[in-house]
Amino acid sequence: MANKPGVHVVPHKTNGQSDWQIKREGAQRASGTYDTQSAAENAGREIARNNNTEFYLHNKEGAIRQRDSYGRDPFPPKG
Repeated sequence: MANKPGVHVVPHKTNGQSDWQIKREGAQRASGTYDTQSAAENAGREIARNNNTEFYLHNKEGAIRQRDSYGRDPFPPKG
């Protein structure tokens, strides 16, 4: 089974206005655009949960700030 594309919440600027977008790995277009990082994070996490995939939250500079996995862990810890 191939890995499903991860879900990223990234900063976005258009015509001097800043907002946040949800982008799937490999997709050309954003899945959604939100005024706040919090709103984009909530929607992005829901998409990642529904698709059992990775979620990545980026900071204002674009670096990954947080990563969570909602997929099936192929190597669960023993114990």
